[in-house]
Amino acid sequence: MTSHSKMVTIFVIFMTFLCSKALAQCEDETNNPCNNKSKALPLKIIGIVAILITSIIGVCLPLITRSIPALSPERSLFVTVKAFASGIILATGFMHVLPDSFDMLRSSCLADNPWHKFPFTGFVAMLSAIFTLMVDSMATSMYTSKNNAIAAEGGEVVARDQEMAVASGGGMHFHGHNHGHQKGAIGQQLLRYRVVAMVLELGIVVHSIVIGLGVGASNDVCTIKPLVAALCFHQMFEGMGLGGCILQAEYKTLKKAAMVFFFSITTPFGIALGIALSKTYKENSPSSLITVGLLNASSAGLLIYMALVDLLAADFMGPKLQGSIKLQIKSYAAVLLGAGGMSLMAKWA
Repeated sequence: MTSHSKMVTIFVIFMTFLCSKALAQCEDETNNPCNNKSKALPLKIIGIVAILITSIIGVCLPLITRSIPALSPERSLFVTVKAFASGIILATGFMHVLPDSFDMLRSSCLADNPWHKFPFTGFVAMLSAIFTLMVDSMATSMYTSKNNAIAAEGGEVVARDQEMAVASGGGMHFHGHNHGHQKGAIGQQLLRYRVVAMVLELGIVVHSIVIGLGVGASNDVCTIKPLVAALCFHQMFEGMGLGGCILQAEYKTLKKAAMVFFFSITTPFGIALGIALSKTYKENSPSSLITVGLLNASSAGLLIYMALVDLLAADFMGPKLQGSIKLQIKSYAAVLLGAGGMSLMAKWA
């Protein structure tokens, strides 16, 4: 046998070994010494309770502190805290969700063609951001039209009341006119806050279920412990960002309660779903990698768009921050602190 044929034989044997090893890793992870289903289950149940409590605390904190004058939406402190929470949401998209999607869709467990030939994560995230813009724009347009129609009807009623007041010699003319005008102006601002709160909740709910599903399906006790701890902090601070948006939207109590409930329950629900599907759901199976990878990419695009456009840009370009360089500097520091803290957390989760 020539030296060339020996080299070819060794190369073929080596590649066969690598492929079989990768295939075994994709199909089963029982060789992992940290895998222990009986020990992992109590940790998951503790995780469900801990994440539920921290999620409720995080999202309710801005709503509860409304009674504190220093933390009302009109004060500078609220703007700074909201900037901090917006930085957390931005880092969640860039540092947690997007890299996870890249790892999944470029996994060695997936076929080389098409998954390794085209950057699906970037493509789906881009489409998701465009779709979010479309939803944001159309929802605002629809609510504006509806609001204008209601305002027009109210204006007609006020006009009739004015005519009746003038005819009867009353003095209600100026009061009625000013009230109708002020209501329309407030409605426009509330409109944006409400659309932002709804779209942000949608993005957070999708990626929270995906995160929970991964935790629930895993039996690796070495990763579950730090992951649950990191998720508790993650949900608390992300909840603060959403809670601030809900507060500004000035929803009625029932709708506030519904939004708080759905945010708080999604990650624990995802963990419970992962536990229930742990026999059929395999984290490294091609179908799971593709599904979760694409969902993560779409969530990343939505969260990045919302954080940059509807939260940060809207506040920093708004009259309050534009009127004070000092407040802008404080808010930028808060954004960097929030984004930096959440980026650091990417080491564990």
